[in-house]
Amino acid sequence: MSRLFILIGLVVLVTLAACSPASTPPVILPTFLPPQDQSTPEVNQAYPTEQALLTNTNQTVSGFSVDLQRAWRDGKQVYADVCYTLPDESDWTIWNAEFQYSGQSVSEFSSTMLSKQAAAQGQTGQRCDELGFYVPPDADLSSATLIIDSIGAYPTQDEYCSLYMPKIQQALNDRGVAISLDCSDVNGVMTMQMTHKPDNISQDEANQMVYSDEFYTVKGPWTFSVALSQ
Repeated sequence: MSRLFILIGLVVLVTLAACSPASTPPVILPTFLPPQDQSTPEVNQAYPTEQALLTNTNQTVSGFSVDLQRAWRDGKQVYADVCYTLPDESDWTIWNAEFQYSGQSVSEFSSTMLSKQAAAQGQTGQRCDELGFYVPPDADLSSATLIIDSIGAYPTQDEYCSLYMPKIQQALNDRGVAISLDCSDVNGVMTMQMTHKPDNISQDEANQMVYSDEFYTVKGPWTFSVALSQ
């Protein structure tokens, strides 16, 4: 008899479970995001941008002209567009330059070529570069100076023979240095070599004389006043 009551109880439980309503799923409320700020961001006055006032924008030193086209400040950088005449067809660039302000001097700079025009019809070639100098955002640039110290071009082995050997030899002769130079074919490339040097001059000293950068640099300085507000 007890087994009968147990069986009846199980049937009742199954029936009640089948008739009970299904569980209600959880309600998911929509998420509302705050509206985005569409206003124009405020200009950070700590990083000013302005054009510079320039004076004496074109200067000629040793027969070579340098022209300061424009200069401006953009945040932590002062930029200057500079054009200069090219002595020959070599790859001349600005080698040394500095930006002076408030007793400070910045000699490290970036350089980007803007344009290059080859010599033609009696006109000298010209190259234009953009120079960039780092300055603190609070620097007083009301009386600044841009100085181009030198331009130069590293010669190739062939250029030593075609362009530089005659003037190097002439300079050595004028100084009374008995070093003789000549060019010969080395692996298909005309290469300048020393054919004679005095015994009282070491090989290192002779190399310093012959391969001195004085023969492929043009030295200034070309100096420009640059005025930016404090």
